[in-house]
Amino acid sequence: MGSWIDRLKKAHMLSIITIFLVIIVCLVAVIINSQKKSKQASENSYNMAFYELVDYVQNVETYLAKSLISSTPEHGAETLTNVWREANLAQAYLAQLPIESQELENTEKFLNQVSDYSYSLSRKNIYNESLTDEDLKNLKNLHSYSVELENTLNQLSEDINSGKIKWNELTNKGQPVFAQQVSTSSLDGFSNLEENFHEYSGLIYDGAFSEHLIGSDKKGLTGEDINEENAKQKVIQFIGNDNIKEIESLGYSENAVIPEYNFSVKTSTEDNVNISVSKKGGHIVYMNSNRDVNTEVISQDEANEKGKQFLNDHGFPNMKETYYLKQNGIVTINYAFIQDDVVVYSDLIKVKVALDNGEVLGIETTGFLNNHILRDVSNVKINKDEAKKFLNKNLDIMSEGLAIIPTEFKTEILCYEFKGKVDDREFLVYVNAENGREEDILIITNTPNGTLTM
Repeated sequence: MGSWIDRLKKAHMLSIITIFLVIIVCLVAVIINSQKKSKQASENSYNMAFYELVDYVQNVETYLAKSLISSTPEHGAETLTNVWREANLAQAYLAQLPIESQELENTEKFLNQVSDYSYSLSRKNIYNESLTDEDLKNLKNLHSYSVELENTLNQLSEDINSGKIKWNELTNKGQPVFAQQVSTSSLDGFSNLEENFHEYSGLIYDGAFSEHLIGSDKKGLTGEDINEENAKQKVIQFIGNDNIKEIESLGYSENAVIPEYNFSVKTSTEDNVNISVSKKGGHIVYMNSNRDVNTEVISQDEANEKGKQFLNDHGFPNMKETYYLKQNGIVTINYAFIQDDVVVYSDLIKVKVALDNGEVLGIETTGFLNNHILRDVSNVKINKDEAKKFLNKNLDIMSEGLAIIPTEFKTEILCYEFKGKVDDREFLVYVNAENGREEDILIITNTPNGTLTM
């Protein structure tokens, strides 16, 4: 009887183990199958992105060819706008490919430039300006490059079709695998592209990716590199030794927009302050204290003056308040640099002022450090009265002056700034001081908590 029960137990245990093993095998099979499907879906996604990229590059080449023979500004504007659109779409699909290499980086740079250059020229056409010989020469060079790029991508597509390129391997291993997998023809094609790329890469125009605009230099970031101890001394100098109870290093942020040393400070009044100092030059990039403000005693005008005086005392003279936002007893004010009575909106500093006693609780100087240099503000070709002729006749002008405004292309334009009203709604209108073009219109929104623009 006992042996029968033992055999039954053993058989039962064996069944359990068998079932368990079957379950494991099934789970492994499901996981492997799922991974295969995921890999295949990923591969299909990358293939689709690549072939979309090829199609849009072909469209770029086609429209660039058409732009070279357009005879009217209207048709030229339409054609160049198409170049801009197709190049943007090509960039979107290029960004989905799982590799970073010099070859594809130059492809991206080309698409950026051709997109924004074509947009810049389309604006000339919109204003009925004919393209210059230099414009046409640049377009011809860009077209030649687009033909080479198209041919090289077509060769690369053959590598993909033949199975030489496996996108998932590129995802894991990157550039070395790219060099190993693609054919000699593709590598030679990219090599030729690299050589020819330099022929036009310095193209200077009123567009987004001119070389002098995308360089790594921060124009306002002057001085030599400093170490962490020097940065600590900058913090002590900025806050004041008598005001510091404790100071702690939070480390170095190498990949920040401006590489910086970070510190935490406990003040003599037990407030906690975070502060960052740039490695280059030892400039204060950011300072913030989050103490509570429960009453509002000082006015906005007084807060403006407190902030301006603070900036002047800390090495930022000639700053003018522009817009502000008030929250929880604290007002954040934007200050712009003033050069020869011209408001330079690119050189912005944000200052937080407590409305209970006027204490400055925060400052952020990134805009100023990125952009600040002395500009040439002499390129005024039309006077103020001539500029006014380009305004809507219903605009009731309240103030006027010169300003340098940043564009969506990361360039700057010297303009007349006219502030005015139409039907009790306030506007800012910017008219190009060189040619009278209407460059931008902003709506001013005045609220109990601040003045904003849209």
